[in-house]
Amino acid sequence: MSTLEINQAIQPQKEILLQHSLYNKIKTVEDLHVFLENHVFAVWDFMSLLKALQQKLTCTTTPWFASKNPETRYLINEIVLAEESDVALDGSRKSHYEMYLSAMESCGADTSAIKRFIDDVLALKNVFVGIRHSHLHPDVKAFLEFTFRVIEEGKAHKIAAAFTFGREDLIPDMFTQILKNFQRQFPETDLSELVYYFERHIELDADEHGPMAMKMIDELCGQDEIKWRESEEISIEALEKRIGLWNAIEEQILMKPELA
Repeated sequence: MSTLEINQAIQPQKEILLQHSLYNKIKTVEDLHVFLENHVFAVWDFMSLLKALQQKLTCTTTPWFASKNPETRYLINEIVLAEESDVALDGSRKSHYEMYLSAMESCGADTSAIKRFIDDVLALKNVFVGIRHSHLHPDVKAFLEFTFRVIEEGKAHKIAAAFTFGREDLIPDMFTQILKNFQRQFPETDLSELVYYFERHIELDADEHGPMAMKMIDELCGQDEIKWRESEEISIEALEKRIGLWNAIEEQILMKPELA
């Protein structure tokens, strides 16, 4: 099996995401805020997938020992460098999550829900309890639970598959679609930080991180057909959970007038 075969297997889910009706539902700044206030949870939990891979593929404890595969060690460290300490629009160093929060605040979106959620997780010392106790939409909860279930299982190839096919390989095309919609719908709104965030992700993931992540899958699965099959299954499930997240955001946008 190969990454090409996995890409072929997940094509139906990718098409659903790229053609999702959510994009055309974001018609007002308020709709945009609903999108951002939900999507930020995916931006945050992506960082946990990233760090889980770094913990699996490098040595993050002392005393230090060389990890088994220098190639995967290099690939994940390169991705972590940009995702955790990239150059923001103002020239400062920020993680992509922090860049996203700043972009939300600059266009008037509410960041209190994600901050309160993270505070609760820290206080409870258990992310699953934090998810269950939150007031998030059930499909947002399911999205987060899937991520942390994959991380908790601890299989590097499955974490890498969720990371690669559920996130890195998907992001350039998906974010391009989102960005086109934002620029068309809100020409008078200052979305400079948000546009920078999306354009930075498109640039990094298409040119660097996507190919690196694919190579990481090749290294981790090798000639092991069971690992390849598990990677395919987890990739499909990751995209199904993303579709659920998009459905949840669309539902909240459509419900908004009824709650006004």
